[in-house]
Amino acid sequence: MNQSKKVYFISGEASGDLHGSNLIKELLAQKTKDVDIDIRFWGGDKMEDAVGKKPVKHFKELAFMGFLEVIMNLKTILRNISFCKRDILEFKPDVLVLIDYPGFNLRIAEWAKKEGIKVLYYISPTVWAWKEKRVFKIKRVVDKMYVILPFEKPFYAKHDYEVEYVGHPLLDAIKQFEENKFNSKEFKVKHNINENPVIAVLPGSRKQEIRKKLPVMLKALESFSKYQIIIAGAPSLEKDFYLPFIDEKKDKIIFGKTYELLKVAEAALVTSGTATLETALLNIPQVVCYKTSAISYHIAKRLVNIKYISLVNLILDKESVKELIQGDCTESKINSEFKRIVIGGDKRRDVLDDYQSLKKVLGEGGASKKLASLMLSQIVNK
Repeated sequence: MNQSKKVYFISGEASGDLHGSNLIKELLAQKTKDVDIDIRFWGGDKMEDAVGKKPVKHFKELAFMGFLEVIMNLKTILRNISFCKRDILEFKPDVLVLIDYPGFNLRIAEWAKKEGIKVLYYISPTVWAWKEKRVFKIKRVVDKMYVILPFEKPFYAKHDYEVEYVGHPLLDAIKQFEENKFNSKEFKVKHNINENPVIAVLPGSRKQEIRKKLPVMLKALESFSKYQIIIAGAPSLEKDFYLPFIDEKKDKIIFGKTYELLKVAEAALVTSGTATLETALLNIPQVVCYKTSAISYHIAKRLVNIKYISLVNLILDKESVKELIQGDCTESKINSEFKRIVIGGDKRRDVLDDYQSLKKVLGEGGASKKLASLMLSQIVNK
Protein backbone atom coordinates (compact mmCIF):
# COMPACT_ATOMS: atom_id res chain seq x y z
CA MET A 1 0.00 0.00 0.00
CA ASN A 2 1.42 3.38 -1.02
CA GLN A 3 2.14 6.07 1.53
CA SER A 4 1.07 9.56 0.48
CA LYS A 5 2.95 12.47 2.06
CA LYS A 6 2.34 16.18 1.58
CA VAL A 7 5.31 18.55 1.81
CA TYR A 8 5.05 22.34 1.73
CA PHE A 9 8.22 24.27 0.76
CA ILE A 10 8.82 28.00 1.29
CA SER A 11 11.71 29.77 -0.42
CA GLY A 12 11.72 33.54 -0.85
CA GLU A 13 14.90 34.27 -2.81
CA ALA A 14 16.82 33.23 -5.94
CA SER A 15 19.44 31.28 -3.98
CA GLY A 16 16.72 29.42 -2.06
CA ASP A 17 15.02 28.61 -5.35
CA LEU A 18 18.26 27.02 -6.60
CA HIS A 19 18.94 25.01 -3.44
CA GLY A 20 15.26 24.08 -3.06
CA SER A 21 15.11 22.75 -6.61
CA ASN A 22 18.16 20.54 -6.09
CA LEU A 23 16.74 19.24 -2.82
CA ILE A 24 13.38 18.44 -4.43
CA LYS A 25 15.08 16.62 -7.32
CA GLU A 26 17.00 14.46 -4.83
CA LEU A 27 13.92 13.80 -2.68
CA LEU A 28 11.96 12.58 -5.69
CA ALA A 29 14.93 10.50 -6.92
CA GLN A 30 15.54 8.83 -3.55
CA LYS A 31 11.98 8.09 -2.49
CA THR A 32 10.85 4.50 -2.83
CA LYS A 33 8.07 3.42 -5.20
CA ASP A 34 5.64 2.93 -2.32
CA VAL A 35 5.90 6.59 -1.26
CA ASP A 36 4.08 9.38 -3.07
CA ILE A 37 5.18 12.94 -2.29
CA ASP A 38 2.78 15.77 -3.10
CA ILE A 39 4.69 19.07 -3.14
CA ARG A 40 3.27 22.59 -2.86
CA PHE A 41 5.73 25.47 -2.77
CA TRP A 42 6.71 29.12 -2.75
CA GLY A 43 9.79 29.64 -4.92
CA GLY A 44 10.90 30.33 -8.47
CA ASP A 45 11.46 28.90 -11.92
CA LYS A 46 13.99 26.29 -10.83
CA MET A 47 11.68 24.82 -8.21
CA GLU A 48 8.87 24.94 -10.77
CA ASP A 49 10.97 22.82 -13.14
CA ALA A 50 11.77 20.34 -10.35
CA VAL A 51 8.17 19.99 -9.15
CA GLY A 52 6.45 20.31 -12.51
CA LYS A 53 3.92 22.95 -11.47
CA LYS A 54 3.69 26.66 -10.73
CA PRO A 55 4.60 28.11 -7.31
CA VAL A 56 1.90 29.41 -5.01
CA LYS A 57 3.95 32.64 -4.89
CA HIS A 58 7.02 33.49 -6.96
CA PHE A 59 9.97 34.90 -5.03
CA LYS A 60 9.86 37.99 -7.28
CA GLU A 61 6.86 39.09 -5.20
CA LEU A 62 8.70 38.61 -1.91
CA ALA A 63 12.15 40.21 -2.24
CA PHE A 64 12.51 43.13 0.19
CA MET A 65 15.87 44.00 1.77
CA GLY A 66 17.03 46.35 4.51
CA PHE A 67 15.16 47.69 7.53
CA LEU A 68 13.71 50.72 5.76
CA GLU A 69 12.55 48.73 2.73
CA VAL A 70 10.86 46.12 4.94
CA ILE A 71 9.01 48.84 6.89
CA MET A 72 7.86 50.49 3.66
CA ASN A 73 6.45 47.16 2.41
CA LEU A 74 5.17 45.89 5.74
CA LYS A 75 1.52 45.68 4.65
CA THR A 76 2.45 43.51 1.68
CA ILE A 77 4.63 41.27 3.86
CA LEU A 78 1.87 40.83 6.46
CA ARG A 79 -0.67 40.04 3.73
CA ASN A 80 1.70 37.39 2.34
CA ILE A 81 2.12 35.83 5.80
CA SER A 82 -1.66 35.66 6.33
CA PHE A 83 -2.19 34.19 2.87
CA CYS A 84 0.58 31.65 3.46
CA LYS A 85 -0.97 30.44 6.71
CA ARG A 86 -4.37 29.98 5.04
CA ASP A 87 -2.80 28.12 2.13
CA ILE A 88 -0.85 25.77 4.42
CA LEU A 89 -4.00 24.94 6.41
CA GLU A 90 -5.88 24.22 3.20
CA PHE A 91 -3.09 21.96 1.88
CA LYS A 92 -2.70 20.12 5.23
CA PRO A 93 1.01 19.17 4.83
CA ASP A 94 2.68 16.42 6.82
CA VAL A 95 5.91 18.42 6.83
CA LEU A 96 6.81 22.07 6.27
CA VAL A 97 10.27 22.69 4.73
CA LEU A 98 11.56 26.24 5.15
CA ILE A 99 14.58 27.40 3.12
CA ASP A 100 16.54 30.39 4.45
CA TYR A 101 14.43 33.63 4.22
CA PRO A 102 14.30 33.98 8.03
CA GLY A 103 12.24 37.16 8.49
CA PHE A 104 9.28 35.40 6.89
CA ASN A 105 10.03 31.76 7.58
CA LEU A 106 10.61 32.00 11.33
CA ARG A 107 7.19 33.61 11.72
CA ILE A 108 5.64 30.78 9.75
CA ALA A 109 7.63 28.21 11.77
CA GLU A 110 6.33 29.59 15.07
CA TRP A 111 2.75 29.48 13.81
CA ALA A 112 3.14 26.01 12.25
CA LYS A 113 4.52 24.55 15.46
CA LYS A 114 1.37 25.67 17.30
CA GLU A 115 -0.69 24.04 14.53
CA GLY A 116 1.12 20.74 15.12
CA ILE A 117 2.94 20.74 11.77
CA LYS A 118 6.46 19.28 11.68
CA VAL A 119 8.98 22.02 10.76
CA LEU A 120 12.26 21.32 8.96
CA TYR A 121 14.58 24.24 8.26
CA TYR A 122 17.30 24.26 5.59
CA ILE A 123 20.01 26.96 5.63
CA SER A 124 20.14 28.58 9.04
CA PRO A 125 19.30 32.19 9.72
CA THR A 126 22.51 34.10 10.48
CA VAL A 127 21.98 33.97 14.23
CA TRP A 128 25.76 33.87 14.65
CA ALA A 129 25.91 37.35 13.10
CA TRP A 130 23.04 39.13 14.80
CA LYS A 131 19.97 38.51 16.95
CA GLU A 132 21.65 35.57 18.66
CA LYS A 133 18.62 35.27 20.93
CA ARG A 134 16.73 33.87 17.92
CA VAL A 135 18.48 30.56 18.72
CA PHE A 136 16.02 30.05 21.57
CA LYS A 137 13.07 30.60 19.22
CA ILE A 138 14.60 28.19 16.68
CA LYS A 139 15.03 25.54 19.38
CA ARG A 140 11.38 25.99 20.32
CA VAL A 141 9.73 26.01 16.87
CA VAL A 142 12.03 24.08 14.48
CA ASP A 143 12.00 20.28 14.72
CA LYS A 144 15.24 19.91 12.74
CA MET A 145 17.75 22.45 11.42
CA TYR A 146 20.11 21.60 8.55
CA VAL A 147 23.13 23.93 8.26
CA ILE A 148 25.54 24.56 5.39
CA LEU A 149 28.48 26.40 6.97
CA PRO A 150 31.07 24.44 8.99
CA PHE A 151 31.15 26.85 11.95
CA GLU A 152 27.36 26.69 12.45
CA LYS A 153 27.28 23.23 14.07
CA PRO A 154 29.59 24.20 16.99
CA PHE A 155 27.76 27.52 17.28
CA TYR A 156 24.43 25.76 17.85
CA ALA A 157 26.08 23.16 20.10
CA LYS A 158 27.12 26.04 22.34
CA HIS A 159 23.39 26.66 22.80
CA ASP A 160 22.63 22.97 23.42
CA TYR A 161 20.85 22.48 20.09
CA GLU A 162 21.88 19.64 17.79
CA VAL A 163 21.81 20.49 14.09
CA GLU A 164 22.87 18.55 10.99
CA TYR A 165 25.77 19.91 8.92
CA VAL A 166 25.15 18.78 5.33
CA GLY A 167 27.82 20.82 3.52
CA HIS A 168 27.37 23.77 1.21
CA PRO A 169 25.02 23.16 -1.76
CA LEU A 170 26.99 25.58 -3.92
CA LEU A 171 29.73 22.96 -4.19
CA ASP A 172 27.25 20.75 -6.04
CA ALA A 173 26.00 23.58 -8.24
CA ILE A 174 29.57 24.52 -9.24
CA LYS A 175 30.54 20.88 -9.80
CA GLN A 176 27.49 20.31 -11.99
CA PHE A 177 28.31 23.41 -14.02
CA GLU A 178 31.93 22.37 -14.52
CA GLU A 179 30.95 18.82 -15.50
CA ASN A 180 28.85 20.25 -18.32
CA LYS A 181 32.14 21.30 -20.00
CA PHE A 182 31.41 24.96 -20.54
CA ASN A 183 32.66 26.22 -23.91
CA SER A 184 33.96 29.76 -23.42
CA LYS A 185 34.42 30.38 -27.15
CA GLU A 186 30.82 29.52 -27.95
CA PHE A 187 29.62 31.67 -25.05
CA LYS A 188 31.64 34.66 -26.25
CA VAL A 189 30.38 34.33 -29.81
CA LYS A 190 26.77 33.97 -28.70
CA HIS A 191 26.96 37.09 -26.51
CA ASN A 192 29.15 39.16 -28.83
CA ILE A 193 32.11 39.26 -26.42
CA ASN A 194 35.40 40.14 -28.09
CA GLU A 195 38.92 39.03 -27.13
CA ASN A 196 39.55 41.88 -24.69
CA PRO A 197 39.67 40.71 -21.06
CA VAL A 198 36.38 40.76 -19.15
CA ILE A 199 35.43 42.28 -15.81
CA ALA A 200 32.23 40.81 -14.37
CA VAL A 201 29.97 43.05 -12.31
CA LEU A 202 27.53 41.29 -9.96
CA PRO A 203 25.32 44.03 -8.46
CA GLY A 204 22.85 41.70 -6.73
CA SER A 205 19.33 40.57 -7.49
CA ARG A 206 17.14 43.07 -5.65
CA LYS A 207 16.11 46.39 -7.12
CA GLN A 208 17.05 48.34 -3.99
CA GLU A 209 20.64 47.09 -3.89
CA ILE A 210 21.15 47.51 -7.64
CA ARG A 211 19.97 51.12 -7.52
CA LYS A 212 22.40 51.85 -4.69
CA LYS A 213 25.50 50.10 -5.98
CA LEU A 214 25.50 49.62 -9.74
CA PRO A 215 26.13 53.29 -10.69
CA VAL A 216 29.07 53.45 -8.26
CA MET A 217 30.47 50.13 -9.47
CA LEU A 218 30.37 51.15 -13.13
CA LYS A 219 31.84 54.59 -12.48
CA ALA A 220 34.71 53.01 -10.54
CA LEU A 221 35.60 50.81 -13.52
CA GLU A 222 35.65 53.56 -16.16
CA SER A 223 39.45 53.71 -16.15
CA PHE A 224 39.67 50.03 -17.17
CA SER A 225 39.25 50.99 -20.82
CA LYS A 226 41.01 47.88 -22.16
CA TYR A 227 38.46 45.63 -20.46
CA GLN A 228 34.91 44.67 -21.33
CA ILE A 229 32.56 45.45 -18.45
CA ILE A 230 29.73 42.91 -18.36
CA ILE A 231 26.91 42.99 -15.83
CA ALA A 232 25.26 39.83 -14.50
CA GLY A 233 21.57 40.66 -14.85
CA ALA A 234 19.20 39.16 -12.28
CA PRO A 235 16.83 36.63 -13.91
CA SER A 236 13.94 38.14 -11.95
CA LEU A 237 14.40 41.61 -13.51
CA GLU A 238 13.88 43.03 -16.99
CA LYS A 239 16.59 44.80 -18.99
CA ASP A 240 14.57 48.02 -18.91
CA PHE A 241 15.19 48.27 -15.17
CA TYR A 242 18.95 48.54 -15.75
CA LEU A 243 18.86 51.11 -18.57
CA PRO A 244 18.91 54.26 -16.36
CA PHE A 245 22.16 53.06 -14.74
CA ILE A 246 24.20 51.95 -17.75
CA ASP A 247 25.74 53.21 -20.97
CA GLU A 248 24.45 50.78 -23.60
CA LYS A 249 27.32 51.69 -25.94
CA LYS A 250 29.90 50.13 -23.63
CA ASP A 251 28.12 48.25 -20.82
CA LYS A 252 26.76 44.80 -21.64
CA ILE A 253 24.19 42.84 -19.61
CA ILE A 254 23.83 39.06 -19.70
CA PHE A 255 20.90 37.50 -17.83
CA GLY A 256 20.80 34.14 -16.11
CA LYS A 257 24.37 33.16 -17.01
CA THR A 258 26.39 34.26 -13.97
CA TYR A 259 28.63 31.18 -13.80
CA GLU A 260 29.39 31.38 -17.50
CA LEU A 261 30.18 35.08 -17.20
CA LEU A 262 32.49 34.50 -14.26
CA LYS A 263 34.35 31.75 -16.12
CA VAL A 264 35.32 34.17 -18.91
CA ALA A 265 36.19 37.00 -16.49
CA GLU A 266 39.59 38.17 -15.32
CA ALA A 267 38.12 39.48 -12.07
CA ALA A 268 34.76 40.42 -10.55
CA LEU A 269 33.15 43.21 -8.58
CA VAL A 270 30.60 41.50 -6.37
CA THR A 271 27.78 42.50 -4.05
CA SER A 272 28.05 40.77 -0.68
CA GLY A 273 26.06 37.56 -0.30
CA THR A 274 26.06 34.10 -1.85
CA ALA A 275 27.70 35.48 -5.01
CA THR A 276 30.98 36.05 -3.12
CA LEU A 277 31.24 32.32 -2.44
CA GLU A 278 30.23 31.36 -5.98
CA THR A 279 32.90 33.68 -7.37
CA ALA A 280 35.52 32.14 -5.10
CA LEU A 281 34.59 28.56 -5.96
CA LEU A 282 35.00 29.46 -9.64
CA ASN A 283 38.48 30.87 -8.85
CA ILE A 284 37.81 34.47 -9.89
CA PRO A 285 39.56 37.19 -7.84
CA GLN A 286 37.02 39.69 -6.50
CA VAL A 287 36.36 42.89 -4.62
CA VAL A 288 33.22 42.85 -2.45
CA CYS A 289 30.91 45.86 -2.20
CA TYR A 290 27.99 46.61 0.08
CA LYS A 291 25.87 49.73 0.28
CA THR A 292 22.33 50.27 1.53
CA SER A 293 20.23 53.18 2.77
CA ALA A 294 21.86 55.21 5.56
CA ILE A 295 19.09 54.28 8.01
CA SER A 296 19.32 50.55 7.27
CA TYR A 297 23.11 50.63 7.53
CA HIS A 298 23.26 52.44 10.88
CA ILE A 299 20.64 50.13 12.39
CA ALA A 300 22.49 47.05 11.10
CA LYS A 301 25.84 48.33 12.35
CA ARG A 302 24.49 48.44 15.89
CA LEU A 303 23.02 44.94 15.67
CA VAL A 304 25.45 42.88 13.60
CA ASN A 305 28.20 41.06 15.45
CA ILE A 306 30.57 39.79 12.73
CA LYS A 307 33.99 40.84 11.48
CA TYR A 308 33.23 40.32 7.79
CA ILE A 309 30.26 40.43 5.42
CA SER A 310 31.45 38.08 2.66
CA LEU A 311 31.11 34.32 3.06
CA VAL A 312 34.68 33.83 1.83
CA ASN A 313 36.12 35.87 4.70
CA LEU A 314 33.66 34.52 7.27
CA ILE A 315 34.56 30.90 6.51
CA LEU A 316 38.31 31.58 6.37
CA ASP A 317 38.07 33.93 9.38
CA LYS A 318 40.28 36.56 7.74
CA GLU A 319 39.99 39.30 5.13
CA SER A 320 41.02 37.37 2.06
CA VAL A 321 38.91 39.39 -0.39
CA LYS A 322 38.65 43.14 0.11
CA GLU A 323 35.35 44.38 1.51
CA LEU A 324 34.23 47.95 0.79
CA ILE A 325 31.23 48.71 2.97
CA GLN A 326 28.90 51.73 2.91
CA GLY A 327 31.16 54.81 3.23
CA ASP A 328 34.12 52.87 1.82
CA CYS A 329 32.07 51.77 -1.20
CA THR A 330 33.29 54.70 -3.31
CA GLU A 331 34.49 55.00 -6.89
CA SER A 332 38.09 55.77 -5.90
CA LYS A 333 38.42 52.94 -3.35
CA ILE A 334 36.82 50.37 -5.65
CA ASN A 335 39.13 51.47 -8.46
CA SER A 336 42.23 51.26 -6.27
CA GLU A 337 41.42 47.81 -4.84
CA PHE A 338 40.40 46.46 -8.21
CA LYS A 339 43.74 47.37 -9.75
CA ARG A 340 45.44 45.17 -7.17
CA ILE A 341 43.57 42.04 -8.24
CA VAL A 342 43.31 42.72 -11.99
CA ILE A 343 46.87 43.73 -12.77
CA GLY A 344 48.23 40.85 -10.76
CA GLY A 345 51.02 40.66 -8.22
CA ASP A 346 50.89 39.46 -4.63
CA LYS A 347 47.25 40.33 -3.88
CA ARG A 348 45.87 38.37 -6.83
CA ARG A 349 48.06 35.35 -6.00
CA ASP A 350 47.10 35.52 -2.31
CA VAL A 351 43.39 35.56 -3.11
CA LEU A 352 43.70 32.55 -5.43
CA ASP A 353 45.72 30.66 -2.79
CA ASP A 354 43.06 31.43 -0.20
CA TYR A 355 40.39 30.03 -2.50
CA GLN A 356 42.13 26.66 -2.38
CA SER A 357 42.12 26.78 1.42
CA LEU A 358 38.42 27.67 1.33
CA LYS A 359 37.62 24.57 -0.73
CA LYS A 360 39.48 22.37 1.77
CA VAL A 361 37.48 23.85 4.66
CA LEU A 362 34.17 23.28 2.87
CA GLY A 363 35.11 19.71 1.99
CA GLU A 364 33.33 17.48 -0.50
CA GLY A 365 30.02 18.23 -2.15
CA GLY A 366 26.86 16.15 -2.01
CA ALA A 367 24.83 18.46 0.25
CA SER A 368 21.53 18.01 -1.60
CA LYS A 369 21.90 14.23 -1.74
CA LYS A 370 22.80 13.96 1.95
CA LEU A 371 20.06 16.36 2.99
CA ALA A 372 17.42 14.56 0.93
CA SER A 373 18.28 11.26 2.63
CA LEU A 374 18.05 12.81 6.10
CA MET A 375 14.89 14.72 5.27
CA LEU A 376 13.18 11.76 3.63
CA SER A 377 13.34 9.83 6.89
CA GLN A 378 11.67 12.78 8.64
CA ILE A 379 8.95 12.96 5.97
CA VAL A 380 8.21 9.25 5.72
CA ASN A 381 8.27 8.67 9.50
CA LYS A 382 5.96 11.58 10.21
